[in-house]
Amino acid sequence: MLGLDADDTLWENEERFHEVEARFRDLVSTWADGETADAALLATERANIARHGYGIKGFVLSMELTAIELSGGAVTAADLGRIIGWGHEMMAHPIELLDGVAETLDVLAGTHRLLVVTKGDLGDQLGKVARCGLDHLFWHVDVVPEKDPEAYRRVLAGRGIDPAEFTMVGNSVKSDVLPVLAIGGRAVHLPHTTTWVFEEPDPDEVAAVDFPVLGSFRDLPAFLDGGDPVS
Repeated sequence: MLGLDADDTLWENEERFHEVEARFRDLVSTWADGETADAALLATERANIARHGYGIKGFVLSMELTAIELSGGAVTAADLGRIIGWGHEMMAHPIELLDGVAETLDVLAGTHRLLVVTKGDLGDQLGKVARCGLDHLFWHVDVVPEKDPEAYRRVLAGRGIDPAEFTMVGNSVKSDVLPVLAIGGRAVHLPHTTTWVFEEPDPDEVAAVDFPVLGSFRDLPAFLDGGDPVS
């Protein structure tokens, strides 16, 4: 049983957010410099995650609230509309599979049951899966509000999977590695070029465990077949 993260493991995601964050800095530049705008948006996102979860909708709401705050209410309705439009663009953006994903998943589907475990907005995440062109290879897809040990326990119990027989693959040590190890599963770290600040793990937690790190999605079949990881 092989678990797969989706965003920034199977397809590009974080880059889309960075592109829109740059537009947001320009939009609020009348009232705040780039560093101030970034810090304010980050603080708003942190507060809103608990209320609205992860994903594009929460991100758009955070930008709207931050623009109002930074401008003292002077931001125009037209500019707030622009922010909503950016969100629509993000949701409609074509899925960009990462290097080696399509051919490698085709191989892995012949040797493993593939279970996608991703977090975020249910409709948005399921929409990405449907548009990626690989959904026929997935045994099941589970979208959770948070990736913590209890969430993985619920997912695996619901699918009748023993954690000891489960391996999770993902780009986030915080979300894809540490919680799976905590419940007795195995995990493989597949770093992406960028890591969202909210996915930065506790260094002490990382230092307390060992896990394999692969340099490419293409390395997965050989590793799962008993090859040596790159760490």
